[in-house]
Amino acid sequence: MPLTSMTGFSRAEGEGEGIRCVWELRSVNGKGLDVRLRLPVGLEGVEAEARTQLQKALTRGNVSATLTVQLDVTLAAPNINDALLDQYATAAGNLVQRHPHVGAARADGLLALRGVIETSDETSDKESEARRRAVIMGVLNEAVGALVAARREEGRRTTDVITSMVEQIGALRDEAATVVVHQRDTLRERLRESVQELMDGTSGIAPERFEQEVALLYTKADVREELDRLGAHLEQARAYLGADEAVGRRFDFLCQEFNREANTLCSKAAIGDLSRVGLDLKIVIDQLREQVQNIE
Repeated sequence: MPLTSMTGFSRAEGEGEGIRCVWELRSVNGKGLDVRLRLPVGLEGVEAEARTQLQKALTRGNVSATLTVQLDVTLAAPNINDALLDQYATAAGNLVQRHPHVGAARADGLLALRGVIETSDETSDKESEARRRAVIMGVLNEAVGALVAARREEGRRTTDVITSMVEQIGALRDEAATVVVHQRDTLRERLRESVQELMDGTSGIAPERFEQEVALLYTKADVREELDRLGAHLEQARAYLGADEAVGRRFDFLCQEFNREANTLCSKAAIGDLSRVGLDLKIVIDQLREQVQNIE
């Protein structure tokens, strides 16, 4: 199963109960899960439910969720305040009786007076608010699903890159294992040359003592343990690549262990080829860690 990225974007919109709403979700890298919501004034009540919905779907990442809501005049059925309209009509009739030169009130004029026509937004009650809230949360559910899908798609691409880097580390580890067999012979020859320079003109040292010194040098330069640990880390990395859970934190820690072994390999390198392999390892491991830090 591909890894999941922490980077993604989604947008979902919907309408109902006299409103149109849009959710926009953005997520980027984060050590944990940090959800930030931007809600219109008057809709702060959906924050807790929205935050819970996001926390259930996501494990890590800095997530920004923005909600915009507009009154849909084509969907919001008008409501005529008959009592107020009657009051306006009576007042207009009385005005005409007192002042005959004043024209009679027209229906469209009366309907345009403030408060005569109310939208459902102005006459909302707890039941209608609950229905609108359900619309908003339904659209959020769509946006969350789209964000999860976007993060998974980005994760697929990242998984391909990480897999390639892990295999590069494996190849370099194998190359180091091949190169290191020449290290003992090189150390022996270097020690022989050094001893010859120091003992020039003398009888030299006993062969047994010489071999002891070679063995001591080789023990200090022995990288078999580092190569074994690199092999174990590679197995763990491949296991993470096939995991069906969030492994970003553990993979990041594993990269630190990779780097530790590469540093030790470089410090113990007594020949140029092994030093070169160690440096190449450090480069690939650094690139790997950059990619892993984007994983959920």
